[in-house]
Amino acid sequence: MRAEPPRSEARHDAVAAYYEEKTERILRRYGPGPRIHFHVGLVDDVPPPGEPEPLVRERVHASQEALLAELARAVGTFPRGADVLDVGCGLGGGSLYWAAEHQAWVTAVTNVPSHVELVRTFAEIEGVGARVKPLHCDALAVPGRACFDAVVAVESSSYLPRAEWFRRVRALLRPGGVVAIADCFLGRPELAAPFDRYWRTRIGSLDEYLSAAHAAGLELEVRDDVSARVVGFWSLTLELLAHERFTSSGQPPSRVLARGESRREHLRLQQALMDGGLEYALLVLRREA
Repeated sequence: MRAEPPRSEARHDAVAAYYEEKTERILRRYGPGPRIHFHVGLVDDVPPPGEPEPLVRERVHASQEALLAELARAVGTFPRGADVLDVGCGLGGGSLYWAAEHQAWVTAVTNVPSHVELVRTFAEIEGVGARVKPLHCDALAVPGRACFDAVVAVESSSYLPRAEWFRRVRALLRPGGVVAIADCFLGRPELAAPFDRYWRTRIGSLDEYLSAAHAAGLELEVRDDVSARVVGFWSLTLELLAHERFTSSGQPPSRVLARGESRREHLRLQQALMDGGLEYALLVLRREA
């Protein structure tokens, strides 16, 4: 009889299974690719309701790429041809972005087995197959030492034990290298439980992050609160949910109920970003020599 896995291993397996199960829905909502992103975007002007679904999808994708461009600007001089570790790469949209737009050599880490081949396929379609190396691996077990110029974590750091992960990141970074994070941070403690339950995360406050980073030898260079620009993204996804609702005939009741829960959580998150209960921020931390 197989022994019970440690709690951290069991949780890792649960998160991987969660995203494995969501893969087809991510492909439908954010595809067809090849640069498929499963994270928020930056929206400065929200269109009125009623736009055709294809146009809403275009806006969503453009906003997600705008987030990556803003993260690159926060880093400052994102070195062209750099060695980049993309932690929690999803279906590889960010990895393809860094490879195509910055000529980076990207190691794309995912804990979802089926995503490895998807990332590889999308990278070939994008024309950056030689620059993107998919790796099925726990983020805490990435091999190597002082081998990356940058570690990028777009909405993946909230799944990780920060103190342990930052120590591993520092070991992976070359002297002067940076870790660039885009994620949601806790403003009010009472929001942690519902956030973690729905998104399967371990959300933390900025103070917690910065304390763990400093202890690991990483110093803050940039903190950019982009919450106001993220609010509009949830308006776009709510519009997508509305389109999906009108085309959901024939779907099982469980999917209809899940879509209703998704709408409630989108609204809850949007409100928290507006009233300070949550903050969406870009962080750049540097390893000194």
